[in-house]
Amino acid sequence: MISSQRAKSFSSILWKIRRFLNIGSEKRLQEAVGEIRGFANSIVRQKKQAMFQISQEFSPTEPGHSDEKFVTDIVISFILAGRDTTSAGLTWFFWLLHRNRHVEEEILREINKSRVKQKNKTQHFSVFEQVKDMVYINAAICESMRLYPPVPVDVKEAAANDVLPDGTKVKKGMWVGYLPYVMGRMESIWGRDWAEYRPERWLENTGKGKWKFVPKDPYSYPVFQAGPRVCLGKEMAFLQMKRVVSVILGMFRVVPAMEERFDPVFVPHLTSEMQGGFPVRIEQRTV
Repeated sequence: MISSQRAKSFSSILWKIRRFLNIGSEKRLQEAVGEIRGFANSIVRQKKQAMFQISQEFSPTEPGHSDEKFVTDIVISFILAGRDTTSAGLTWFFWLLHRNRHVEEEILREINKSRVKQKNKTQHFSVFEQVKDMVYINAAICESMRLYPPVPVDVKEAAANDVLPDGTKVKKGMWVGYLPYVMGRMESIWGRDWAEYRPERWLENTGKGKWKFVPKDPYSYPVFQAGPRVCLGKEMAFLQMKRVVSVILGMFRVVPAMEERFDPVFVPHLTSEMQGGFPVRIEQRTV
């Protein structure tokens, strides 16, 4: 939150002064960074110790393991880029599912089909195999992230002078921002029904009772960015979210523990949040 407030400030001079003097929000930021880095560093050291116990041939000077700071940075990247974004996406997904029961019913049908297929398998059925054919869940997740993207705003700095497709000139060092949150709600991109949560807009009926997933242009749907900057963890994120959704919904109902007319507030930071969190009741399915 403090990092995102830096970008929103009218001038960078004030926060740089606070950082130099180590006071106020910058002091709190350094304390938070220290706590996160300490946590990530403990993970790295525990892993190295476990590897050493497994194999006495492990050498502390081996490349890829000796630089604890580098490995710790990678762990922190996974925490920030993977954990926070995935949890944000799933929070809004379960909220939209509650508001659109017909989508939940279609997802349950897909989960049940996968279970039947799994029972008919004589060999080991991997996690990837369990979720790879769940195209409707994939579409439902894409549709929820269209309306509530985990990263609602993104900014790039021009490395060199450039010209945008519409003729706008961008000079080296300039910041160019785009808003996936706004783009996901533009009628010119998604049509008049842009406000409707409709996973079917991502699907094509093959005529055989099966859905085929049809991805959108990443430049119109930049939730995972596009081009050279596309998110490296995109496929892993979908695998994780589809797995979580299929396991939870296959066993439980996720019911908001709030008034029926409650309308959550979207809070855009570096990653999106639901103001006050999303309190729910978990009810076991009987059918």
